[in-house]
Amino acid sequence: MRDDARSRRRHQSRGHRGEWLAGWMLRLKFYRIVAIRHRTPLGEIDLIARRGDLVLIVEVKVRPNLVAAMEAVSATAQRRIEGAADLWLARQPDHGRLSLRFDLVAILPRRWPVHVPNVFYGRN
Repeated sequence: MRDDARSRRRHQSRGHRGEWLAGWMLRLKFYRIVAIRHRTPLGEIDLIARRGDLVLIVEVKVRPNLVAAMEAVSATAQRRIEGAADLWLARQPDHGRLSLRFDLVAILPRRWPVHVPNVFYGRN
């Protein structure tokens, strides 16, 4: 196996572990995980969590510090996430009463995951 393929697999595995950890952290905050790695033609949403009528569209970033994690959610990534969230929302039977929020969960070395609500605002 080539080094770049091995590196890609290692990063992907780290990302999946981060999503698993982020999901458990949100469950402890009484959110229900609706989807993990939800794929749409416009992109992928790492986690979709729900508590009542509030739906969290969560981007999970495994980074060495919180600043690096927040900077990793670029304007391009925000547009991709928004488009994917719009597609997911349109398929929900109760979409008219749901509120969307775009959050970040940063997975940092040797720390509990950091939940950052409203890491960006959708175009409303």
